[in-house]
Amino acid sequence: MIKRAIILAVLMALTDAASAQEGPTTMDIARKPDLKTVDAPSEYFTGKVTITGQFQRPAPSRVSGAIVHFEPGARSAWHTHPAGQTLIVTEGVGWTQIEGGGKYEFRAGDILWCPADHKHWHGATPHEGMTHIAIQDTVDGKNVVWMEKVTDEEYLAPLESD
Repeated sequence: MIKRAIILAVLMALTDAASAQEGPTTMDIARKPDLKTVDAPSEYFTGKVTITGQFQRPAPSRVSGAIVHFEPGARSAWHTHPAGQTLIVTEGVGWTQIEGGGKYEFRAGDILWCPADHKHWHGATPHEGMTHIAIQDTVDGKNVVWMEKVTDEEYLAPLESD
């Protein structure tokens, strides 16, 4: 009987310790009507870009993200992500390029991966808008490092073939 009580006490202590490390135990649902949409900062984007539902998850998670919509001709500035970035394209057609590499086209349904610390840009084509879900990790308080804007010459350069 005493042995059973000790085992139960140890199991309860372990469960309490594990729960304390896991953080909140309830699901957090951000409803679409409650998501805030803001204009993207003009110092980091060319053209009309909006950001919806921007989020940063609490520790121990490091993930952050948002839904980003680019009007035709809009694009990001050159930038890097310390742990890389995943883009899930939900609408339209876009272009992307890693510095020193070719420029590629992507479409709704495509999933892009940009490796950590690779300078890149992405945006809509001149004639069609594009929306993607951007997901990246935060490292040492940063999830992106912004750089100079993409020039019209860079943006309009020929596409590479896959």
